[in-house]
Order: sequence, then C-alpha cells, then structure tokens
Amino acid sequence: MLQQLGQLPMGWLLIALIAVFGSSAFFLGRVRAEKLLLAGTKRMHSRPNYHGYFVAMWATVPVILIALAYAVFSESMTRSQLIGELPSQFGQLSEAELHSYLDSVRLAASSAASAGSDRVFLAVTNRYLEIRGMLNTGTLIALGLLAAAGTLWARGRLKSDFRARSFVERGMELVLFLCAGVAIATTAGIVLSLLWESLQFFRVVSAWDFLTGTRWNAQTEAEFGALPLFFGTFMIALIAMIVAAPIGLFSAIFLSEYASPRARAWIKPILEILAGIPTVVYGFFALLVVAPGIRQLAIWFNEGVIQLGLATGPILAAQPTSALAAGLVMGIMVIPFVSSLSDDVINAVPQTLRDAAYALGATKSETVKQVVVPAALPGIIAALLLAVSRAIGETMIVVMAAGKSARISMDPTSDLTTITVQIVSLMTGETGFDDPKTLSAFALGLVLFAVTLLFNIVALRVVKKYREKYD
Repeated sequence: MLQQLGQLPMGWLLIALIAVFGSSAFFLGRVRAEKLLLAGTKRMHSRPNYHGYFVAMWATVPVILIALAYAVFSESMTRSQLIGELPSQFGQLSEAELHSYLDSVRLAASSAASAGSDRVFLAVTNRYLEIRGMLNTGTLIALGLLAAAGTLWARGRLKSDFRARSFVERGMELVLFLCAGVAIATTAGIVLSLLWESLQFFRVVSAWDFLTGTRWNAQTEAEFGALPLFFGTFMIALIAMIVAAPIGLFSAIFLSEYASPRARAWIKPILEILAGIPTVVYGFFALLVVAPGIRQLAIWFNEGVIQLGLATGPILAAQPTSALAAGLVMGIMVIPFVSSLSDDVINAVPQTLRDAAYALGATKSETVKQVVVPAALPGIIAALLLAVSRAIGETMIVVMAAGKSARISMDPTSDLTTITVQIVSLMTGETGFDDPKTLSAFALGLVLFAVTLLFNIVALRVVKKYREKYD
C-alpha cells in the first residue's frame, strides 16, 4: 500500500487539490455572505464575492505553503531517511557515488523498472517507495486538515460588517509584492552565480589578460584572451543593426503615418511573422543562401581588383561562412523588434502635435521628421536597445553562418565567432565544472551581462532627457 502511495503523481495531485479546496472555500464563503445579505439585519460592507475570496485565501494559502515545502524538501528528506537505513556495504561509497546510486533508485521507482535488478537494488527501491508513500500520505492529510481548518475559521469570521474587501486587497498586494520580490531575487541570483564562478576563474587567469588578450584557445586551457570574442560579437551585432534599424524604423513610419488601414492590416502581420520564424531556420537560410552568395561576390570583387591592377592578391577572405552573412540574416530577424515597437510608440504620439504642425503649414514629411519622430524618440531608442540585446544574444545563426574562428579581422567576409557561441561550446562535453575551461564561460557571461547593463543605463539616460523635453 505504501509503495503504491509512493508512486502517486504528487505534482498534479497537489495542483488539483489546491484548485478543489480553493473553489470549495469560495463557494462556502459566498453562500454564507448571501445568507447574511438576505437576512438584511445590517448593510453589507463588502460584496459576497469578496467574502468568498477571503475564505478561499485562508483555505489555499496554507495548502500552497505545504505544497511548496513538499516540492523543495521531499526528495532530500526521503534520501536522508534512506541513507540511514542502507546496508553497511554502501558505507564505502563516496558522496557522489551514493547520490548517483540513489538517482538510479529514484528513476527505477518512478518507472517501475526494477523488476530485473538484483535483490539489494530491489529492496532499496521498495524502501524508497515506502518512505515516499509515508511522506505523501502525511502531506495529503496535512493539506486536508489545514484546508478544512482555514475554511472553517475564515467562514466563522464572516459578518455583515466584516471588511472582506480590505483583507482581500491586502492579500493581493502581498502577492504582487512577492512576485516582484521573486523577480528581484532571480536577478540577484543570476548576478551572484555569475560573479562567484567568474571569481573562481579569475583566480586562475588574470582578469587583465582575459579582457585584453588577443588569443583565445580555451579548448586546450592555454589561452583565454577574450578580445576576439568581443570583437566578433559587436561586429556581427553592428552589421545586424545597420540592416534592422533603418528598415524597421522606416517600416514603422510608413505603417503609422502613410499606409492606409487596409494596407496596414496586411503588411503589419506579415512583417511580424519574421519574429516567429525559428532561429535555426534563419541559420539554414544564412548558411545555404546568403553565405554562398557573399562568397561569390567576394570572389568576383577580388578578381576585379586584381585585373584592374589595384592589388596583387585577394583583398576579401571569401570564406564559406562569414560575419557578413550572419549579420545580414540576424538583421532581418530583428526587424520586427524595431518595427513593431516603433510603430506602437509612433501611434501613441498625441494627434494634437500633428494637428499643430499642420496648422503651422508643415507638410506631412516635415511633421514626421520634426515632430512625430522626436516625440517618439524614447520609445524608438527602447526598441533599438531591445534589438541590440537580441542580436548580441543570438547563437544559432552565428554557429551556422559565421564560423567559430576567434580572430580580430575587419574583413566582414571572414569567419568570426561570438561570446554566446563560445559559451555553448565550453559548457558542453565532459569537462569538470571547476575546470578553467568551464569557468571561462561564466566570465564571458558576466562580461556580456555587464555590457547589456551598460546599454540599458545609457538608454535610460537618453530616454529621460528626451522625456523631460517633450512631456
């Protein structure tokens, strides 16, 4: 019996119980409030729905806390109990080997795949299920008792003059505060994890050599000069923004100021389809179409320059993969980020500004250039910033179309690599987590985070300046 209880899908069961307890408590609270309303002895302070929400809050909040505690501590409690009961032969195993063995026990218990195993493994698996069964049973009983106690206590407090709405609104404020706290804590956790692992890396490799070195060969743990990675990242992002910024901005101006409603209804959804195309598809397009075309153009340019006697050898690299191919396709990919957001911002400019410009005799193009775009500039800068961040963080297109050569070259037809590509290559494989090769990925991520943060700070300052001017 306990083994069967140990195989219960507790995740879905807890979610279902929370929904059942909450809806039942809401119904009981609302019915109680409606009875008080029909009695008519006093004027109700809050609507019946708020009384229902109040009872539901007291029924579900303790249940949610117990469910979260179960999700966090159930496995560790089970393992601690099981480790204390293991036979003496397991005392010779290291901690890593012991936890690996328990991982296989957990997998066998969840998939019922231990029938053909040895007797010791089968006995350990059955005991694991029994412990989980007792823990599941205790959790379900605690959930039921807490839900019933919370429902009865909250329902007993309901009266005609009870301020249920005030309690519910305070509860929602607390929920919103906790959500904001989770977001802040997540950001802090990301920064601290990057910073801690990066400090471990900088104990082995000098930070100055990492930031200013021009040779990157992390696979052999010999050279960690990340300057070529920074150069490749910003060069490809620059090419992408040279494509995306004018096309996206001019598209937004056309859609918001010149296009008819019928044309806008067709063009805007088609343009936004670009944002829904998977990046691997863009990568295939860059590798199979754009990169060969750029290579042929580079070869044609080299032959022309040599024939004209302007050079004695090739000027462009003309390689199968190139930074130019990746940048062009990446620019196409981020066009919707610029056009859609810029279009929304331009449409938000008050019509009174346009009417005032027309009244002074300005043409439509003059109004757009001197009134609408300056007024929408903060939002346009935000759209460009989002596009830059998207371009800097792109990986698949660069892997497939730009190559993996860590070099500094002003030739856009040569193959380059970026920070994100190197992070992926460094974090894959069987290298130890404390190895300098793996830790260098965190250092790269920290630098990328710092650069993105700097972009945000600069953009906020620019936005603040122009908002003060046009608000």
